[in-house]
Amino acid sequence: MTDPYDTMLAGIKSLIAPLNELQQQAAQACAPIVEHIIRSRSCDAQHIERTLDCLLDCACHPDGLAIFKSLCRYYFTLNPAATAAYVGYYREMWDSDTEVEQ
Repeated sequence: MTDPYDTMLAGIKSLIAPLNELQQQAAQACAPIVEHIIRSRSCDAQHIERTLDCLLDCACHPDGLAIFKSLCRYYFTLNPAATAAYVGYYREMWDSDTEVEQ
């Protein structure tokens, strides 16, 4: 006899798998944009912040987080306060309570 909890968990995992793939694809799509921003030494705050907004959605995926961090490191030299705010948004969205306490 199957456990209802296991059945529910399997259903949730099957729903999450496509979302995880979409987040990875979004991160890969943003990678060239971030590379261009950094390579060209862009100072366009609106463009950088729009890109950071998009990256927040996929920062739960390791690829997305790496790209988000690289853009934050770059943007910190231009606008430390805004960068700190984006790090805060990331923590609100993706950090668990146990990670914050540690």
